[in-house]
Amino acid sequence: MSVDETDRESYGIARQTVTGSVAAPGLEECLPLRGIVTVLNTPFTSADAVDAQALRRHVRVALAAGVSGFLVPGMASEVDRLTAVERELLVNTVLEEAQGRAAVIGGASAGSGPERVRWARRWTAAGCDGVLVSIPYADDEQYGRAVREVAETSPKFLMLQDWDAHGGGVPVRTLVELFETVSAVRAVKVEVVPAGPKYSALLAATGGRLHVSGGWAVTQMIEALDRGVHAFMPTGLHAIYVRIYRLYTAGERQAARELFERVLPILAFANQHLGISIHFFKRLLAAQGIYPTAAVREPIVPFDAAHARVADELIARACALERQVEAGVG
Repeated sequence: MSVDETDRESYGIARQTVTGSVAAPGLEECLPLRGIVTVLNTPFTSADAVDAQALRRHVRVALAAGVSGFLVPGMASEVDRLTAVERELLVNTVLEEAQGRAAVIGGASAGSGPERVRWARRWTAAGCDGVLVSIPYADDEQYGRAVREVAETSPKFLMLQDWDAHGGGVPVRTLVELFETVSAVRAVKVEVVPAGPKYSALLAATGGRLHVSGGWAVTQMIEALDRGVHAFMPTGLHAIYVRIYRLYTAGERQAARELFERVLPILAFANQHLGISIHFFKRLLAAQGIYPTAAVREPIVPFDAAHARVADELIARACALERQVEAGVG
């Protein structure tokens, strides 16, 4: 897995060694989390309350489809528009429903360091299998300090969300150094532009010991699998994603690619913007009878009549394809 010089510049990869003091590489194996980890949308009632029963239905449907885990709350959960009480309700409901049958990763992202620490401590005490945190990157010193503050809450594992919708995100050298020196840091969720070279760079720099997952770049799922990514964190379409992953890992790359190409028009529409994705997948979940409404919280990007028309056509396609996959004919 090589990275060309352009990618080295874009991602801040050291040409020879990681800068700063780095402990000898640990001997721990890669985090044993493989497959599809669903980022759960938050279901709202018509009165704008979190619908815990709808969330339970969603968890049961995802488990039946074969997902390996859940991330809650995340950006797709409209986390920045949830109250503290609602965040607690989401995570506790998922933990109760999952009952150890799949990993539960508690989302601890927040606007300040003390808030991130508080949520990480809360999810660790609640029994989450891991904690995810997104931390804005200014420089190595600031970022490393913020990561270590969260790590001191002693989660079973800490997953860093490397989110940058317009660029390369946190430098690879920085993520590698934190992996090698902070025992809790076991995983990185890569969501940068482009994601592919960074997947490869992180895996190569850590000998595959760092758990690397993909999220927003799921539209490049086959490329990511070719690069060795361990898990994917999409929203919805559980049976389809699980089937693609299982086909690929069973050595049936062509069949996995063919199924993936059947879902690509859906992803091309849904992934044009995070807000559109939230609108779309809630509309899909409502059409499937999992959520009672497709309600979202403002402020969010508008979803107009033209969006709705295309979305409904694609939702019909998605539902038909999922039925085929579940029946073993897709």
